[in-house]
Amino acid sequence: MARSRRRNKRRPMGEINVVPYIDVMLVLLVIFMITAPMLTQGVDVELPNANASPIQDTEEDVMIASVDSSGQYYLDFGGEQTAISLAQLQDRVRKVITQNSKISVLVRGDKNVSYGEVIGLMVALQGAGVPNVGLVTEPDNK
Repeated sequence: MARSRRRNKRRPMGEINVVPYIDVMLVLLVIFMITAPMLTQGVDVELPNANASPIQDTEEDVMIASVDSSGQYYLDFGGEQTAISLAQLQDRVRKVITQNSKISVLVRGDKNVSYGEVIGLMVALQGAGVPNVGLVTEPDNK
């Protein structure tokens, strides 16, 4: 009789309990859903609408020079987002362009900033040695 009791003991279970993993996954999903809208890239700029086709994405690096509605200049290359003067922007762009001439340069100008501010930025970029400048707009939803 002692032998029959040994046989009825619990055997090791060959399954993994996945409920804790599902709980962790759902918590991470909620965290990412909350934080994703907060991870906006760039300066808050109201771009003008234009009826133009989007440019093709390339594997090259992109440098974005921005001017916001208050006339502050920003340069976004490698995650750096600080307000700088136009002369500092021109110097930084010149240094980057001399190292890698295949970098695309885009200008983001707020639609409420004067036309002269955007042209001044483009002239500074041209003085830094940028051969071609692209303008960033919002798609026209008509």
